[in-house]
Amino acid sequence: MLDILASTPVQFFLLALCAGMLRSDLAVPEQITKAMSMFLMIAIGMKGGLALRQSSIDEVASVWILFITAITLSFLLPFVGYTILRFISPLTRLDAAAVSAHYGSVSVVTFSYAVSYLESRGYSYAGYIVALMAMMEAPAILSGILLARESKSINPDSRARLFSGHVIRDAMFNSSIVLLIGAMIIAFNSDSHDLARITPYIINPFYAVLCLFLLELGLVTSRQCLQLRRFPIGLIIFAIIMPCLSASIAIGLSVVLNLAFAEAMLFTVLAASASYIAVPAAMKLALPDANPAYYITASLAITFPFNLIFGVPMYYQVLKMVL
Repeated sequence: MLDILASTPVQFFLLALCAGMLRSDLAVPEQITKAMSMFLMIAIGMKGGLALRQSSIDEVASVWILFITAITLSFLLPFVGYTILRFISPLTRLDAAAVSAHYGSVSVVTFSYAVSYLESRGYSYAGYIVALMAMMEAPAILSGILLARESKSINPDSRARLFSGHVIRDAMFNSSIVLLIGAMIIAFNSDSHDLARITPYIINPFYAVLCLFLLELGLVTSRQCLQLRRFPIGLIIFAIIMPCLSASIAIGLSVVLNLAFAEAMLFTVLAASASYIAVPAAMKLALPDANPAYYITASLAITFPFNLIFGVPMYYQVLKMVL
């Protein structure tokens, strides 16, 4: 516990969280936040592309098995979450569908922190994990929409556009997927000389930008924490047990698939994380009648800090024991 609290990114997050709770005027301009978000996705994508250049062709079959497994897991986890939510919380079917969709998708920032956590301990990871992250973004959105179709509280206009081209396009080609995959392909295909020139400006500042971005997320989280007073206790419990359950499933799959430690760790973190950028945007478009206070607060104010402070080191220790 003391080890994780000594982590610089976590300290920046906690600093901003405390500042927000104390009503400080600390703020990060919105345009800078967007720029940092884009930078992190480009840096993660390029890190993956650089690692992919060193991968052997022998890994192709096992990589595709992992891809299929991860996509299937991302699609199925919302159904598990929905069942749990309906059992332990008073949420309507529509709200339960919207919340559960977030827990099948991924958090780029949680993944970024897990990467820095591994690198600080001397681990490197295979580049295909970045593609895996991009592939796990969209299936959960589809699951959430399928679950919402059963809701009687959704109005006819919303029901008619559930599977509209606009919704599907936003799910499949949102900015995070485009930047992650695009940056990975660029790094994989670029000349080594060109890569050497941009590495000091893209790869090296990654850790510092992550710290600054977590400063912003700490402020956002502090604002969302105000919603917790009116939150159903069942939803608070769900936002803590769901990442643990998802991580347990991913750890079991990692053992079955015989993944290397770093890849297993990142796969587990992806499964345990909850989206608070791509999926909220998709849910607002596809399910406008769902209450955004439930799904944004659960994923950002509860699950994200839980994973950051407790989850990542816990998954690391469990994987150390089983792999």
